[in-house]
Amino acid sequence: MNKPNLLKRNLRRDTEGQVTIDYLIGITIFIVALFFIFQYSAGLFTPFQSNSDEVTLVADRVATSITEKEISAGNINTPNLIDGNKTVEYFDQLSTDIGYKDEVGELGLRGDYHRYELNVTLENSTEVRMAGKALPFSNNIGQTKRIVLIEDSDTGETETAILSVRVW
Repeated sequence: MNKPNLLKRNLRRDTEGQVTIDYLIGITIFIVALFFIFQYSAGLFTPFQSNSDEVTLVADRVATSITEKEISAGNINTPNLIDGNKTVEYFDQLSTDIGYKDEVGELGLRGDYHRYELNVTLENSTEVRMAGKALPFSNNIGQTKRIVLIEDSDTGETETAILSVRVW
Protein backbone atom coordinates (compact mmCIF):
# COMPACT_ATOMS: atom_id res chain seq x y z
CA MET A 1 0.00 0.00 0.00
CA ASN A 2 2.84 2.23 0.49
CA LYS A 3 3.82 2.24 -3.18
CA PRO A 4 0.47 3.47 -4.56
CA ASN A 5 0.45 6.37 -2.11
CA LEU A 6 3.94 7.33 -3.18
CA LEU A 7 2.87 7.12 -6.81
CA LYS A 8 -0.12 9.36 -6.15
CA ARG A 9 2.09 11.96 -4.49
CA ASN A 10 4.46 12.07 -7.51
CA LEU A 11 1.56 12.41 -9.91
CA ARG A 12 0.10 15.18 -7.84
CA ARG A 13 3.35 17.12 -7.97
CA ASP A 14 3.57 16.77 -11.78
CA THR A 15 0.05 18.10 -12.33
CA GLU A 16 0.28 21.24 -10.24
CA GLY A 17 0.90 23.40 -13.38
CA GLN A 18 4.24 24.87 -12.37
CA VAL A 19 6.36 26.49 -15.09
CA THR A 20 9.63 24.64 -15.37
CA ILE A 21 12.92 25.99 -16.56
CA ASP A 22 12.72 23.80 -19.69
CA TYR A 23 9.46 25.43 -20.71
CA LEU A 24 10.88 28.94 -20.20
CA ILE A 25 13.98 28.14 -22.23
CA GLY A 26 11.87 26.65 -25.06
CA ILE A 27 9.53 29.62 -25.24
CA THR A 28 12.47 32.05 -25.14
CA ILE A 29 14.22 30.29 -28.03
CA PHE A 30 10.96 30.23 -30.00
CA ILE A 31 10.33 33.96 -29.49
CA VAL A 32 13.91 34.88 -30.41
CA ALA A 33 13.71 32.72 -33.55
CA LEU A 34 10.37 34.30 -34.48
CA PHE A 35 11.87 37.77 -33.96
CA PHE A 36 14.79 37.02 -36.31
CA ILE A 37 12.42 35.60 -38.95
CA PHE A 38 10.35 38.81 -38.92
CA GLN A 39 13.46 40.97 -39.07
CA TYR A 40 14.87 39.00 -41.99
CA SER A 41 11.63 38.80 -43.96
CA ALA A 42 11.04 42.55 -43.68
CA GLY A 43 14.31 43.11 -45.55
CA LEU A 44 13.29 40.77 -48.35
CA PHE A 45 10.57 43.09 -49.59
CA THR A 46 12.66 46.24 -49.90
CA PRO A 47 14.48 46.87 -53.17
CA PHE A 48 18.22 46.39 -53.13
CA GLN A 49 19.17 49.72 -54.73
CA SER A 50 16.35 52.20 -54.38
CA ASN A 51 16.72 55.92 -54.11
CA SER A 52 13.09 56.73 -54.87
CA ASP A 53 12.72 58.41 -51.48
CA GLU A 54 15.63 60.70 -52.28
CA VAL A 55 14.28 61.59 -55.72
CA THR A 56 10.78 62.19 -54.33
CA LEU A 57 12.19 64.52 -51.68
CA VAL A 58 14.07 66.44 -54.35
CA ALA A 59 10.88 66.69 -56.43
CA ASP A 60 8.96 67.99 -53.40
CA ARG A 61 11.62 70.61 -52.68
CA VAL A 62 11.62 71.73 -56.32
CA ALA A 63 7.80 71.89 -56.39
CA THR A 64 7.83 74.07 -53.28
CA SER A 65 10.45 76.37 -54.77
CA ILE A 66 8.58 76.72 -58.07
CA THR A 67 5.18 77.28 -56.46
CA GLU A 68 6.19 79.60 -53.66
CA LYS A 69 9.03 81.56 -55.30
CA GLU A 70 9.11 81.33 -59.09
CA ILE A 71 5.44 81.67 -60.06
CA SER A 72 3.84 82.79 -56.80
CA ALA A 73 1.18 85.49 -56.90
CA GLY A 74 2.87 87.06 -53.87
CA ASN A 75 0.12 86.35 -51.34
CA ILE A 76 1.77 84.87 -48.23
CA ASN A 77 -1.59 83.77 -46.81
CA THR A 78 -2.24 81.51 -49.82
CA PRO A 79 0.97 79.57 -50.58
CA ASN A 80 -0.46 77.65 -53.57
CA LEU A 81 -1.78 80.76 -55.33
CA ILE A 82 0.19 81.27 -58.54
CA ASP A 83 0.15 84.14 -61.02
CA GLY A 84 -1.13 83.25 -64.49
CA ASN A 85 1.26 85.60 -66.32
CA LYS A 86 4.31 84.38 -64.36
CA THR A 87 3.26 80.81 -65.07
CA VAL A 88 3.14 81.38 -68.83
CA GLU A 89 6.57 83.08 -68.72
CA TYR A 90 8.01 80.30 -66.57
CA PHE A 91 6.82 77.54 -68.91
CA ASP A 92 8.07 79.46 -71.95
CA GLN A 93 11.49 79.91 -70.31
CA LEU A 94 11.67 76.26 -69.24
CA SER A 95 10.86 75.12 -72.78
CA THR A 96 14.07 76.63 -74.17
CA ASP A 97 17.43 74.89 -73.77
CA ILE A 98 19.17 77.88 -72.18
CA GLY A 99 16.26 78.60 -69.88
CA TYR A 100 16.09 74.94 -68.86
CA LYS A 101 19.80 74.80 -68.01
CA ASP A 102 19.59 78.04 -66.03
CA GLU A 103 16.51 76.91 -64.08
CA VAL A 104 17.93 73.47 -63.28
CA GLY A 105 21.09 75.17 -62.03
CA GLU A 106 19.16 77.67 -59.90
CA LEU A 107 17.06 74.89 -58.36
CA GLY A 108 20.22 73.03 -57.33
CA LEU A 109 19.65 69.99 -59.52
CA ARG A 110 23.17 70.10 -60.96
CA GLY A 111 25.87 69.14 -58.51
CA ASP A 112 29.23 67.45 -58.43
CA TYR A 113 27.79 64.03 -57.53
CA HIS A 114 24.18 64.11 -58.72
CA ARG A 115 22.59 65.48 -61.83
CA TYR A 116 18.83 65.51 -62.00
CA GLU A 117 16.53 66.18 -64.92
CA LEU A 118 13.26 68.08 -64.54
CA ASN A 119 9.76 67.97 -66.02
CA VAL A 120 6.99 70.33 -64.93
CA THR A 121 3.37 69.84 -65.99
CA LEU A 122 0.39 72.10 -65.27
CA GLU A 123 -3.02 70.63 -65.94
CA ASN A 124 -6.26 72.59 -65.65
CA SER A 125 -9.73 72.16 -67.11
CA THR A 126 -8.82 73.64 -70.50
CA GLU A 127 -5.22 72.69 -71.23
CA VAL A 128 -2.12 70.76 -70.25
CA ARG A 129 1.19 72.61 -70.31
CA MET A 130 4.44 70.67 -70.12
CA ALA A 131 7.98 72.00 -69.98
CA GLY A 132 11.41 70.53 -69.36
CA LYS A 133 12.84 67.23 -70.51
CA ALA A 134 10.69 64.42 -71.86
CA LEU A 135 10.02 61.66 -69.35
CA PRO A 136 12.21 58.56 -69.67
CA PHE A 137 10.63 55.15 -70.16
CA SER A 138 12.67 53.30 -67.54
CA ASN A 139 14.16 55.27 -64.73
CA ASN A 140 13.57 56.04 -61.09
CA ILE A 141 11.25 59.07 -61.23
CA GLY A 142 10.24 61.09 -58.20
CA GLN A 143 6.97 62.95 -58.58
CA THR A 144 5.13 65.54 -56.51
CA LYS A 145 1.69 66.88 -57.35
CA ARG A 146 0.22 70.06 -55.94
CA ILE A 147 -3.21 71.52 -56.29
CA VAL A 148 -2.74 75.20 -57.11
CA LEU A 149 -4.94 78.19 -57.82
CA ILE A 150 -4.05 80.12 -60.98
CA GLU A 151 -4.93 83.77 -60.54
CA ASP A 152 -5.60 85.92 -63.58
CA SER A 153 -3.90 89.19 -62.65
CA ASP A 154 -6.17 91.22 -64.97
CA THR A 155 -9.56 90.00 -63.72
CA GLY A 156 -8.64 88.54 -60.32
CA GLU A 157 -10.41 85.25 -61.09
CA THR A 158 -8.88 81.98 -59.96
CA GLU A 159 -8.88 78.54 -61.51
CA THR A 160 -7.86 75.23 -59.94
CA ALA A 161 -5.04 73.27 -61.54
CA ILE A 162 -2.65 70.43 -60.74
CA LEU A 163 1.07 71.13 -60.86
CA SER A 164 3.18 67.98 -61.33
CA VAL A 165 6.93 68.13 -60.81
CA ARG A 166 8.97 65.09 -61.87
CA VAL A 167 12.65 64.64 -61.17
CA TRP A 168 14.91 61.77 -62.24
